[in-house]
Amino acid sequence: MVALNPALSSRRTALTISTVVVVASVLGLSLVASGQDQSTTIAKDAIFARKILMDAIGRNMDELEGMTASDKVNLAEGNEHADNISIMLMAFPHLFAAGTNQWKPGAERDPGRDTYASPDLWTNYADFYAQAANASKIAYKASRAKQEDAFKTFVADLRAACDSCHAVYLKSDQ
Repeated sequence: MVALNPALSSRRTALTISTVVVVASVLGLSLVASGQDQSTTIAKDAIFARKILMDAIGRNMDELEGMTASDKVNLAEGNEHADNISIMLMAFPHLFAAGTNQWKPGAERDPGRDTYASPDLWTNYADFYAQAANASKIAYKASRAKQEDAFKTFVADLRAACDSCHAVYLKSDQ
């Protein structure tokens, strides 16, 4: 196993912490918005925060998949990306308050501020929550993998878990 560069590890940890701080700041700013309908502002900020979080999950997933596709697996680095995903997936479902269920078919949407979450997510929230928890557990297993083959299997399982959740709870622009 190749040891992870301490400077790189520190930078990734700082990036993960920065992502969490940005998400918290966006939500915090919504609480002090004045002169606006706060329920709408809070919902839009929560939607924006979950988009930021999903983008960070996606960047880490891209690193994992690039690593496993190239057969140049650095387990220490891969373990860290998987650990980041596991942590973020634990927080992710908590950004789906009922007030953020704002999908309207055929509506013109701002990709940065409007939701693409299916209304089915809120009617089947327990399933959505369970799928996020399952994906988090898979990512956690990948973060602890000591063998390259097991790591690759967990990364493939994580992709399948993500894709199956997106198939049910992510709307296309229809």
